[in-house]
Amino acid sequence: MSNPFTPEVSDRICKHMNDDHAEAILLYARAFAKMPEATAARMLRIDAEGMDLDVQKNDASSSARIQFDHELQDAEDAHQTLIAMVRQARK
Repeated sequence: MSNPFTPEVSDRICKHMNDDHAEAILLYARAFAKMPEATAARMLRIDAEGMDLDVQKNDASSSARIQFDHELQDAEDAHQTLIAMVRQARK
């Protein structure tokens, strides 16, 4: 099977998340990257196994890799998984 997460697909998803769902990305950093002190976060890349974030905390930047609980099959699977992760992080 070919990789559904080409650089173009990853860039599109990241742009959408960074532009429209910055709060969700911050929740991912705090809950799943275990960085509760994070003040901001940006999604840098997404692939079938996880996502890479740039996380701001205490005037410093650090990177974080968040693994998904399953291998994503396509962009729709990514969409549904990211929504479920926001719900989980809010609990």
